[in-house]
Amino acid sequence: WSSDVCSSDLITAFPVLARIVKEKGLMGTMLGTISLSSAAIEDVTAWSMLAVVVAVSKASSVTTSFIALLCVLLFIVFMLFIVRPLLKKYHEQLSATGQFAVFSITIIVLLLLLSAITTDILGVHAVFGAFVAGLVMPDDLKLRHSVKDKLQDFSSVFLLPIFFALTGLRTQITTVNSPYLWWVFSMVLLVAVAGKFGGVLLAARFSRLSWRNSLALGALMNTRGLMELIALNIGYDLGIISGQVFTMMVMMAIVTTFMTAPLLNLILKHGEGKRVLK
Repeated sequence: WSSDVCSSDLITAFPVLARIVKEKGLMGTMLGTISLSSAAIEDVTAWSMLAVVVAVSKASSVTTSFIALLCVLLFIVFMLFIVRPLLKKYHEQLSATGQFAVFSITIIVLLLLLSAITTDILGVHAVFGAFVAGLVMPDDLKLRHSVKDKLQDFSSVFLLPIFFALTGLRTQITTVNSPYLWWVFSMVLLVAVAGKFGGVLLAARFSRLSWRNSLALGALMNTRGLMELIALNIGYDLGIISGQVFTMMVMMAIVTTFMTAPLLNLILKHGEGKRVLK
């Protein structure tokens, strides 16, 4: 159980964090920049660790897991140093000929599916392949807006509710049916908050940020949400965590996400004003 909680500390609800930073007027400030940059680095680290855990859990021996991880590493190198330059060059050609809008979404979806299938065959979850596919996409603002306009409605209206419904069906609160299990959940929540909020607070103070900025950064980084739910569902599918642990971790993710905005409001309300956050 402690390993499950520790792994969850690495994952931040990046979309939720970005929305909170924007709504609180912290976008472009020192605090907003540090929180978003840290969350991005954390998520990359968490997905890399998750790939290792999945590969080891699926392997029948140490040798098999080592071979699987080596193949995944070669796949990442191939995607970053071969596919990414080719994709960038092809994207520039499409943009120059005016065919960008016609082929861009097809290419992106095809690459995403092929990457997901590849990592699944290699013994790592398909989600990791989709994540790698996102890393190699051309860094073009026009491309981002095009993908967002064409895919966001479908994913938000159709796919995302299905995912949350599946997670909700798996979350059986009735399994936490004794004072002892509720005490265990309290400890899980306490360790999760201490690990993220407390860890970030101490690191920020060590980096000579003010107490107020350190507290605000810890509150922001304490958010958990969709990314953690994905990791929990993967762990549940693989049998790494039980139904009771899954339920406790989902409740922990919900509580820590909901507590972020009120806690941040309380921190920003006191002190020297937003001037120190610039």
